[in-house]
Amino acid sequence: MKLNRAILFGVELPDDYHTDMEESLHELSRLADTAGYETAGTLMQRRKTPHPGYYLGKGKVEELKLACEELEADTIISDDELSPAQVRNLETDLELTVMDRTGLILQIFSNRASTKEAKLQVELARLEYLLPRLRGKGEQLSRLAGGIGTRGSGETKLEIERRHIEQQIQRNKKKLKEVEKVRDEKRKKRKKEKLPLVSLVGYTNSGKSTLLKKLTKTDVIAKNQLFSTLDPKLSSIELPGGVTCIMSDTVGFINKLPHHLVAAFKATLEEVVEADLLLHVVDITSEDMSKEINSVEEVLKSLDANDKPTIMVYNKMDLVTKPDNTLYNRGVDSYLVSALKEEGLTELKEGISDHVQKSWIEDEFFIPYGQENIAAMIHEKGEILKEEYTEEGLTLQAKLPEEEYGRFTKLLESNQIT
Repeated sequence: MKLNRAILFGVELPDDYHTDMEESLHELSRLADTAGYETAGTLMQRRKTPHPGYYLGKGKVEELKLACEELEADTIISDDELSPAQVRNLETDLELTVMDRTGLILQIFSNRASTKEAKLQVELARLEYLLPRLRGKGEQLSRLAGGIGTRGSGETKLEIERRHIEQQIQRNKKKLKEVEKVRDEKRKKRKKEKLPLVSLVGYTNSGKSTLLKKLTKTDVIAKNQLFSTLDPKLSSIELPGGVTCIMSDTVGFINKLPHHLVAAFKATLEEVVEADLLLHVVDITSEDMSKEINSVEEVLKSLDANDKPTIMVYNKMDLVTKPDNTLYNRGVDSYLVSALKEEGLTELKEGISDHVQKSWIEDEFFIPYGQENIAAMIHEKGEILKEEYTEEGLTLQAKLPEEEYGRFTKLLESNQIT
C-alpha cells in the first residue's frame, strides 16, 4: 500500500532556542511513521514570532510549495499546533492536506484505541480539537440549511455542525463520568484491601509495558511502538518481604503533549495521582534522554503528582555497551535494568519493597496457642523477621503496614478475631 508522503516543518521561536529543533522534527517523523506517513523531507525556520496567517513566513511557504512539488508530497505536518486560520490559509495556498502535531497524535490514538474507555477518551479529545476548527470548512457548511433537527431555515450548516459536535462532546463526557464511577469503585475496593499502588510512568516507547509484563508475569501486550498503551493495565505483584502491590501501566507521555489530551485521559491518569509510588521508566538508548525525563516531569507537575515518591528505572541496558552510570542519578533511588532480558529486576523488586515498607512498623507479637490463625494472618500481611516457639505460645518479630499493625495489636489485646 502506497503511503502518504509528508513534509514536516517547524518554527523555532526565542523561547525554543535552547531546544534542538532537529530532534523535535525527528520525533515528529517517528509520529508520522506511526500514523502511516512517509517523511519526504523537513523544513525549519527561526522567527521572533509566528506568522499570524501561516505560522511560517510567506517566503518559507513558497519554499514549502516548491519542495512539495519536487518531492511529490501530498501532506504537510507542523511540529506545533496551528490555529484554524493558519491551517485554512496553508491548505488554500498549497492545495494540500495540512496537519499539526496535535492532530497527528490524535490520529495515532484513534488507531490505537481498542477498549470502550479508550475510544471515548480519544473521541472526546478529537471533538474538542475539531470544534474551533469548523469555521471555513468549505461553502457547504456556510450555506443556509433548514429542515428537521435544525432551529429554523436561518441556521447555517456551520451552526448545525457546531451544535452537533457540542452535543457529542456532552454525551461523551457523560459516558466517561460513568466509566470514572466504575473506576472509583475499584479504587475504593483496593484501598479497603490496603494494597499499595505502584504506577509506571515514562516517555512513550520507554518499555513500560514490557517492564510490567516481566515484573508481574502477566500477559500484557508489549510492542515496540509509540503509544501502545492507552488504557491503564493493572496487575498484582508479589515482592520480597511478603509485600503485595498493585502495579499499573498508563499512557506514555511525549513532548508537547496537548493539554486537552491530558484532560481527556484524566480517568486513566488518576492511577498516577492515586499511586503510593511511581516508577519513572527511561529509555537509556534515546539520544534525548534528559529532555524526555523533563517532559514526563512536566506532565506529572500538571497532574499535581510531581512530589510523589519516585524510583527512576533506566531501561534497555542490554542495548548499551558501556552504560555511563553518572547519567543515571537524579537524587532519587535509581536502577539500571533490561526489562526485555529480565536483567536487574530482582534488585528493582527489592527497591520497590523497601519503599513500600518505609512506613511499616516493626514489633514483637506474642500469640498464645489456640490463636494460630492470627499468626497465619500476620504471615500473610507482613514480613516475619524471627519466629520462636515457647511453652506458652509463639513469639513473632514482624514488620507490618501501619493499618495492619493497629489491627493485630487490638486483636491480641482483646483475644478475639474479627
